Amino acid sequence: MKVINFSEQNSVLNQYMAELRDKSYQKNRMLFRNNIERVGEVMAYELSRTLTYKPKTVTTPLGTLDIPVPKDDVIVATVLRAGLPFHNGFLRIFDKADNAFVSAYRMYTNREHTEVGIHTEYMASPSAKGKTLIICDPMLATGGSMVAAYEALLRTGRPAAVHIACVIATPDGIEMLQQNVADNVTLWCAAIDPGMNEHKYIVPGFGDCGDLCYGEKL
Repeated sequence: MKVINFSEQNSVLNQYMAELRDKSYQKNRMLFRNNIERVGEVMAYELSRTLTYKPKTVTTPLGTLDIPVPKDDVIVATVLRAGLPFHNGFLRIFDKADNAFVSAYRMYTNREHTEVGIHTEYMASPSAKGKTLIICDPMLATGGSMVAAYEALLRTGRPAAVHIACVIATPDGIEMLQQNVADNVTLWCAAIDPGMNEHKYIVPGFGDCGDLCYGEKL
């Protein structure tokens, strides 16, 4: 599996990530969601450079010319609910893409909230057969929910290419993917943090992305 880590080079993503991580900035949910979307937009643009292209003849008021446009049929998939603003960022770039949604969430399996299991209960997706599948979920912590989403989506058909996108990953999450996804999958992440705390939250991370976007849940 190829891993692309944007934090290894300087770009405007550093500004977005600094704001996302700032606990004072996080008090404004709209600003937080907006930056998650902007990370998605930048990542989608960079990912678009890896697609295959074909010439399209365009007629202007003064003539014609050929412009290379993406040839791939793209599906942008996300994991509910935290993935929604990230997904929107990708859709701003891949505006003609089909969409898929997976409800895959973690549940603590012990009283101390130190062990987690993954529960998948809903999916809406077109066939992925022969298409370029992009699965975007902001947090790749243990990697369990991403693997569950990947396996569920592949049951709709074998895609031509798979890209997995996250805002922050951990070494544990990356290792989980390496053990469970195909070798030709590409992982795109804005940062890779050192690890997780005892409750399986990424450290330093920025907290629970779904809660920061939409409010705390029961």
